[in-house]
Amino acid sequence: MASASPALKRSDSIADGMPDALRQSRYHMKKCFARYVATGNKLMKRQQLMDELEKVIEDELERSKVLEGLLGYILSTTQEAAIVPPYVALAVRPNPGFWEFVKVNADDLSVDSITSVDYLKFKEMIFDENWAQDEYALEIDFGAMDFPTPHLTISSAIGNGLSYISKFTSPRLSGSSYKANPLLDYLLALNHREEKLMIDETINTVDKLQAALIVAEVLVSSFPKDTPYQNFQLRLKDCGIEKGWGDTAERVTETMRMCSEILQAPDPVKFEAFFSRLPNIFNIVIFSPHGFFGQSDVLGLPDTGGQVVYILDQVTAIEEELLLRIKQQGLNVKPQILVVTRLIPDAKGTKCNQEWEPIFNTKHSHILRVPFRTDKGILPQWVSRFDIYPYLETFVHDATAKILEFMDCKPDLIIGNYSDGNLVASLMAAKLGATQGTIAHALEKTKYENSDAKWKELDPKYHFSCQFTADLIAMNATDFIITSTYQEIAGSKERPGQYESHISFTMPGLCRVVSGINVFDPKFNIAAPGADQSVYFPYTERQRRLTEFHPAIEELLYNKEDNNEHIGYLEDRKRPIIFSMARLDTVKNITGLTEWYGKNKRLRSLVNLVVVAGFFDPAKSNDREEIAEINKMHALIEKYQLNGQFRWIAAQTDRYRNGELYRCIADTKGAFVQPALYEAFGLTVIEAMNCGLPTFATNQGGPAEIIVDGISGFHIDPNNGDASSNKIADFFEKCKTDAGYWNLMSAAGLQRIYECYTWKIYANKVLNMGSVYGFWKQLNKEQKLAKQRYIQMLYNLQFRKLARNVPIKIPAHQVASIPTPVPQKSAPTGTVHIPQPPTLRKPKPQLPALTVLDKLKQPSTVHPEKRHVSNL
Repeated sequence: MASASPALKRSDSIADGMPDALRQSRYHMKKCFARYVATGNKLMKRQQLMDELEKVIEDELERSKVLEGLLGYILSTTQEAAIVPPYVALAVRPNPGFWEFVKVNADDLSVDSITSVDYLKFKEMIFDENWAQDEYALEIDFGAMDFPTPHLTISSAIGNGLSYISKFTSPRLSGSSYKANPLLDYLLALNHREEKLMIDETINTVDKLQAALIVAEVLVSSFPKDTPYQNFQLRLKDCGIEKGWGDTAERVTETMRMCSEILQAPDPVKFEAFFSRLPNIFNIVIFSPHGFFGQSDVLGLPDTGGQVVYILDQVTAIEEELLLRIKQQGLNVKPQILVVTRLIPDAKGTKCNQEWEPIFNTKHSHILRVPFRTDKGILPQWVSRFDIYPYLETFVHDATAKILEFMDCKPDLIIGNYSDGNLVASLMAAKLGATQGTIAHALEKTKYENSDAKWKELDPKYHFSCQFTADLIAMNATDFIITSTYQEIAGSKERPGQYESHISFTMPGLCRVVSGINVFDPKFNIAAPGADQSVYFPYTERQRRLTEFHPAIEELLYNKEDNNEHIGYLEDRKRPIIFSMARLDTVKNITGLTEWYGKNKRLRSLVNLVVVAGFFDPAKSNDREEIAEINKMHALIEKYQLNGQFRWIAAQTDRYRNGELYRCIADTKGAFVQPALYEAFGLTVIEAMNCGLPTFATNQGGPAEIIVDGISGFHIDPNNGDASSNKIADFFEKCKTDAGYWNLMSAAGLQRIYECYTWKIYANKVLNMGSVYGFWKQLNKEQKLAKQRYIQMLYNLQFRKLARNVPIKIPAHQVASIPTPVPQKSAPTGTVHIPQPPTLRKPKPQLPALTVLDKLKQPSTVHPEKRHVSNL
């Protein structure tokens, strides 16, 4: 790898510096670029480029000189090259978020700077030459809509959008009365169910607001600090001040002082603190349509994993923070949080066929399930997340009606999850005018190499044309984006981030994305989730250990008889266990870990391997990838003769037992291994570290930020199994010679969790985002509207057509039993009547004089239960 010393100056460009670098090694470079173009049109990744360079320069000293110079730096920061003889077009990424494109003529080594569009056309020549030459090919350019928006400018600032918005906005509100009018209008609009909050209509100018604040502050300061707001409420109302400023004299005074200071002088810290106190979020909708969304017996089912755990923990934390804020605002208001997902009649023994379900350990949060409908009726069975797109538009229509019915008002904040949930959130937020946030969890484009350019090849199986279009729509429509790590947005020095891969790309024959997203956009924010401390706590806390699970865990790990829950056995029970738990799909790489273990004799002599993943019988799975991985796992067990050292446990759904399973693995002085090819965040990493397990996790994605390599855990390269398995073996060999080393790494992992990953920090950040970006949206109405029109065009002209091409399959025997609503005959000519979905919930006893909303506001009779879910 080239050293950092020859890096270009900020004012230089690759195109300016590369000709001199090529001339310095002209002989070798002529040979090297000749090799690049020798086999015709193709794509080459960075490692392939470097490998060819090393083959050309046989002399080690000469090779080192080139690699350590500017040319080595340029090639080492090149992500890929599109080869179209005689040209080699390079996509160079000197820093996260910064890209430069050049073309080199292999015949004379001339260098020219090219645009991203030019580079995409070179790339298209490899896959679809006619499309590349079509001057009317569809180009999507969201950058054209972003020119008035301020952006961050340095890579290290990416993901700090909330702070940047606060710094940019606060000066716009101070200095003159005119500047502060948007804040005045925002405060005047605040209400809860038509009850005015903060100020009334008599305070209709900024000068009147400033005067009222001075009078009110003097009045309130005369009371003891802990005086309840109700004691001076009427006197403030005479000044035009409504409730919402605080619950005590002290808090009301602090909030009023913040407002006065914002009006007088810019202060981004006070701006953000003030907005965190405003009573502007009471009702939240969270979308997660795909998979089996439930609180028990769902994990391990298709498309059902860590996202479910994330959302349930997220809801608990956000409700707790909302209740605290509402109390501190001096209000008597009950918040509402609805997690809206799909109702699945064929629920596989889960509660996913129930329309309404209270969320455990909450008072005001519920799951609302809405079925997918087609023109044949309700879709009864599970459908893959890749095949979900034809149902989403009708789902939005039905879900919106149900949400408004249950909430009896519009939501203040809508949060989407994954591609389908984010698209649904975008459509509903645009319809209702609500503030929107999105959470990708995982953008599929980065999981499959060249999945954009090869979309035609992959579309019959994955329908990436739909998914990538949906992702573009959602990430541009949303007001803010929540990510778990920096790497999710902008990757690392070596690898682009998930969102960064959407800056520009091409799907030949469909569209050329000139500007898909800008990672320097201040809508990007990092808010890392935490671990549920009631479930995942250190193995050393003996008094809290869930010993009632120990007999079952003993059987799960060590019983030698194969059954429906486990196969394989562990001959030597004294050995430590390396443990992994994930869905059984290609990206999670559980079969990769199994193969590393099978091939490494040294590792096998030190530890046993236990994995929790999927099914054993491929006939039990409906997931294409999982079936392939099941068959591969059986082949590996046979190939490496793993019986006696390997245990395969079927997917586990009891979250509390899984927490104790982590701790039982720690009792063996084992370790947790997360070998994913790419992991957006890594909830299992958080869980394992929280239980005191030393952890080895992929260096591709979020875990690389969670773990400080060699300090609080270890990074492993999923693309280099030999090195990864040897790193694990080195750890256990050191533990044999240094009795305290295992405990040292266990304690360091726990410390890292406590310092950085709690749900309280997360909930505070997300609610602050909802508040500040809601105001930011009001400040930029015209730009928001312009972009929304562009998005509507893309949705109507592109996405809907693509979604209609995804096959809809309903079992004939199930369709026959489902009553199809009949369109009303009285519908006027030219009006399309969309029948409402039949109610699938059990009939509830009618309560006189109570509306639906009244019933929802009654105290929950659901006892706090253990939520039997775990991150798979």
